[in-house]
Amino acid sequence: MVEKTAPDLMSSILANLHSSNKDAFVPSQPVTLAIVGCGQRGKSYTKYALQSPDCCKVVAIAEPRLKTQDHFAKLHKVDQTLVFATWQDLHAASTETISTIGKRLADAVIIAVQDNMHLEVALAFAEQGYHILCEKPMATSLEDCVKMEAAIKKAGTIFGMGHVMRYSPYSREITNIIRSRSLGDLVNIVQVEPVGYYHFAHSYVRGNWASEATSSFSLMTKCCHDIDILCNWFSPSTPARVSSFGSLQHFRKSAKPKAAGSATKCLECPIEKECPYSAKKIYLEPVSHGNTGWPAETLVDGVPDIENITNALKTGPYGKCVYESLNDVCDHQVVNLEFANGSTASFTMVAYTSLICDRQTRLHFTHGEIVGDMSMFTVTDFRKRTSKVHHPRSEGGGHGGGDLGLIRAFVEAVATGRQEVLGTDVGEVLKSHLTVFAAETSRREGRVVDCVEFEREAREKVATKMI
Repeated sequence: MVEKTAPDLMSSILANLHSSNKDAFVPSQPVTLAIVGCGQRGKSYTKYALQSPDCCKVVAIAEPRLKTQDHFAKLHKVDQTLVFATWQDLHAASTETISTIGKRLADAVIIAVQDNMHLEVALAFAEQGYHILCEKPMATSLEDCVKMEAAIKKAGTIFGMGHVMRYSPYSREITNIIRSRSLGDLVNIVQVEPVGYYHFAHSYVRGNWASEATSSFSLMTKCCHDIDILCNWFSPSTPARVSSFGSLQHFRKSAKPKAAGSATKCLECPIEKECPYSAKKIYLEPVSHGNTGWPAETLVDGVPDIENITNALKTGPYGKCVYESLNDVCDHQVVNLEFANGSTASFTMVAYTSLICDRQTRLHFTHGEIVGDMSMFTVTDFRKRTSKVHHPRSEGGGHGGGDLGLIRAFVEAVATGRQEVLGTDVGEVLKSHLTVFAAETSRREGRVVDCVEFEREAREKVATKMI
């Protein structure tokens, strides 16, 4: 990107604002979006802008990787004066336009950076009055989640959370059946999140979510939207007690095959061909067959090819032996929930599966049950003694259409000024996050946690620190 002097930059920004930024809450005009982080999640949410340019438009971005930045800017035809290397640069430009002409750079900000950055970005843009869609989780610590809720409530703006499971056609149909009470009262849910053996190795052993110190525990980073949808389905009843068990069972040095010897990289390992977690199998072989999407695309800046993927495996963490990596998060965990009305739920997250994130769900009602797998579900009515298979329409995109469903709902909420379009708010989002933190507290401390007391103590602790 060619550097501009401050006066030139500001004149260009103002010109771009006049041409592309419209008044908020006008349904007839596209909602304008500023994207902070143009990686996998940023790309997923902004596909909607390409599919439905009459609904929303990307007008500003912040992304430090030059090739990714350039590709994203060209794809969305973003004016170069609104292309920034950091969110701080984007925020500074916004500060100037607000002080100069009283206008923000866009109607809303999508936060799709690493989890430990969510809070600082959200606080900065909420203070400027932006509507915010934040990728899950809210933040990586309980204290930061509470701070984000306070900031959003103070700003009074629309807030969306990357709990995409709520927004897929599959989940929406099940939610409608629950709310209709056609099967009676919902009494119990059993849900399994099969992460996938190589998905877990990619993201939670070698990848960005491998270490609690730099990210958070795996129940939060992977499964907070599972806990959220369980809470949503039982609403208005709320979690009362939670217990949890789990550990890092396999992805550690003690489990390394002896035949691997002293090898620390897959490309130099004598038993690479026998290992299910071989980086060559996960990244190089798919690329050699023309598959340049996930997960290979996350390894490099720009389009992956044999040369740059090979180099990434030689020099970076994705080529490291899974038994020599610095990961420390659970690779399996179970959570048991009791709700205030006596209903119960059990949730299992496990790495060792062939399925990749295709949740298996059983919902038990007083007069029937639903059994599903995220693509189809069977409804059995005990009174009528009937069973019917449902095939929710597929809209494409990630999470069974949940990515598209979320961004579509967020854009509508921003355009109309109605938070209820999203079916949740920041307070409810925080409550489901607090349930995840309570579950992890149970796992660590070996006790059943009272969710109401846990929330009270958490809020008091944060409030005391802020005095």
